Amino acid sequence: MSEIESDVLLESGSAAYGAAMAGASRTSINSELLDNIPITISVEVGRTSLKIKDLMRLTQGSVVELDRLAGEPLDLLVNNTLVAQGEVVLVNERYGIRLTQVVPPAERIKDL
Repeated sequence: MSEIESDVLLESGSAAYGAAMAGASRTSINSELLDNIPITISVEVGRTSLKIKDLMRLTQGSVVELDRLAGEPLDLLVNNTLVAQGEVVLVNERYGIRLTQVVPPAERIKDL
């Protein structure tokens, strides 16, 4: 398991993780337990705010302007916590993200 993968798993915030960490000082953590904790990974292109009346006027073909400029890095979020930034790539006809910057674990913990 890579350093990035283990950092991602350790930030899952699940009850199973909390229980594992509570006993971590007494015993070693079973890596199989951590390997099976589900996490949600999402990539955020940008955000915006709309009034409800403007939201109700959206139709097919409407354009919603986001707060990012073209070419700015995308955010990689794990359980809604910023973990890294990167750029869009194509991998076998699917979208992916090439990480260009990883947020240090100490900074991620501050934002929890």
